[in-house]
This record gives sequence, C-alpha cells and structure tokens, in this order.
Amino acid sequence: MSRFDRYILSQLLTLFGFFSLVLVSVYWVNRAVVLFDQLIASGQNATVFLELTILSLPNVIRLVLPMSVFAATVYVINRLSSESELTVMQATGFSPWRLGRPVLYFGIIVAVMMSALTHFLVPASLVQLTERQKEIAENVTSRLLTEGTFLHPTSGVTFYIREISNDGVLRDVFLSDRRNPARTTTYTAEEAYLVQDDSGPKLIMVSGLAQVHSTKDGRLITTNFSDFSYDIGTVINRDAKPRREIKHLQTTELLFDSYRLARETNIDRGVIVYEGHGRFAQALSTIVFPLVGFAVLLVGGYSRFGVWKQILIAFVLLVILELTKSAMTDPVRNHPNMWPLVYAPALLGTVLIFGIMRLASNPIHWRRRSRA
Repeated sequence: MSRFDRYILSQLLTLFGFFSLVLVSVYWVNRAVVLFDQLIASGQNATVFLELTILSLPNVIRLVLPMSVFAATVYVINRLSSESELTVMQATGFSPWRLGRPVLYFGIIVAVMMSALTHFLVPASLVQLTERQKEIAENVTSRLLTEGTFLHPTSGVTFYIREISNDGVLRDVFLSDRRNPARTTTYTAEEAYLVQDDSGPKLIMVSGLAQVHSTKDGRLITTNFSDFSYDIGTVINRDAKPRREIKHLQTTELLFDSYRLARETNIDRGVIVYEGHGRFAQALSTIVFPLVGFAVLLVGGYSRFGVWKQILIAFVLLVILELTKSAMTDPVRNHPNMWPLVYAPALLGTVLIFGIMRLASNPIHWRRRSRA
C-alpha cells in the first residue's frame, strides 16, 4: 500500500470512528431511557442496566455502520477537495480509479467488520439478551409473591395477595389493570396459581369475578368465571417473553436449513431466506455506499464554493439505493426463489459507481456534451 493510500485510509478510518461513536451514542441514549425506566420500575440495579446495554450494542453498531461509512467518506473527500489536495493528486497523473483505491480498501475493512457483526456477534448477543431478559422476568415474578402488600409492578397495574399458603396457593387475589385509558379491568379471585410455561409466566385465577369499567360511558360489565388465565408477563415486561427469532440464528442455518426452520418457528420461508442473504447484502452496502459518495464528489472537481451540490446528489443516490432495498423485500419474502433480488441495491450501486467514475475520467468530454 502506497503512502497516499495510507494517508487517505487513515483519515477515513479516523472519521469513521468519530461518526460511529456519535451515531451509536445518539441511538443508545434514546434506547437507554426506555430501558432504564423499565429496569428501575422492576427494581433492577445499575449492573443489570449496564449488562443489557452491552448486549444490545452489537445490533446498534450494525445499524449505524452504513451511515457512518458514507458520512466519513463524504466528509474526508469534501475536505480534500476544498484544500485542493485531490486537485494536486490529479495533476500528478492520478486517475479517478487510482484515487478511489483507498476508498475501496476502506469499504472492504468496514465490510469485514459488518460481516463479523451480522454473522456472529449480533446473533450471539441477541440470544444472550433474550435469556437475560427471561431471567429478569422470572426474578420480578418471584417478587410479586408478597402477601398483604399492594404492589405496582408497572404503571397502571395494582396487585394484591392476602395470603400465600404453604403449598403455593394464592388466597384472595386482587388485580387492577388501568393501562388502557378507555377502560379499567379489575380481577378478584378466591384462589390463584402462578405457573410458568414456554410463553412466559401465567396467573391462573379460580372462582373469581372480572369487572370492566368503561371510562367513556361509565358502564360497568361484570363476569363471573370458574378459572381464568392472565398473562402476567405483559405486566412485568412486554419484551421478556422467551422466543426464538430468526435474528438469533446462525447464517448457515438460515441459508441451508430454511425448510426445517420454517416448520419449527412457523415463519414463512421467504422471511428466513431474506434474513440470511440480507446479512451478506449489509456487508456489501458498506463497500458500495462510500464508493458512491466518492464518485459523485469527484465528478464535481474543485470549486471555491465547495461540493455541496454533489453531496446532496450523493445523498439522493443513497436514498434511492435504500428505496430499492425496501422494494425488494416483499418479493423475496413472498417468493424465496427470488433471493438474488436481495443483492439488487448492491448491483445498482456498482453500476452507478462505474458510470459516475467513467464521467469523472473524461470530464472535458462530458462537459462538452452537456453544453451541446
């Protein structure tokens, strides 16, 4: 690698780290506020909050990498252009293809990072995150077994048990659910049992009464029941239900064992196939995005007024690529055999790169044609 390549690559990596840190911080702060409220409401400490935050970071980083790699490339090329460094390099005989080589190296490095995230780190972290949330839900459930005390496991819910017998029977249970502003639902039961199944903790109430009060018209509807099952997991944490999602699975399973996974998870095979190929497409996007930004900014050449028009064009092309990705989602999910469409944005981006770089290689000819 030449000194010029190392110089450009070092600047790209430095700005990439900066933009990634900023975007991850912004995304994490928004997510952390909600997570912190949930954990504090359930009585968890700061250690649990830190643990869940670390487990969620790989997925956050995966989301911001394409934006970071594009922003870093545009910023660096804009600065090199405004300081006439690119003009000097072109005057020494560097072609646009030669100037784009460090940007290609940069995209490949980030693509390797993205591949490690999508294929290994993100699935593993999501599995651990789900298991940890399940353990937290079970711990919170055990704290609900407090007799003689009105408990508030979450906003709008009140829970009371008069007595807990030695054999685990809950006596005289009261549960008030006021989370829906349109109505208040109150359950009372002589006995209840707290059980755990595959979908989460359940409260089985026996010989009770359900009262639904409508706040809109003031009506009260009462229903007697001999037994009733209440999903206590939704009271504790809506996200704490253990479930096997395709994002938790390894890429090899998604691509080569999609029929079995479709039967086990009851998820359409097209969704599974799209997830598997989408992980490769995400890595390719980190190569295409910076090259698109570089090519568009290079066409503009040097200008005292900067290259803001080219930056806007590059951003519009990026939006077009994302819209193409969205347009390919439903066809692949509905027809798994159409999985090559997942790579359509990367292919379209490659065509744009070669076309724009060709224009940058022949600027005089292109300007003459545009004037004509």
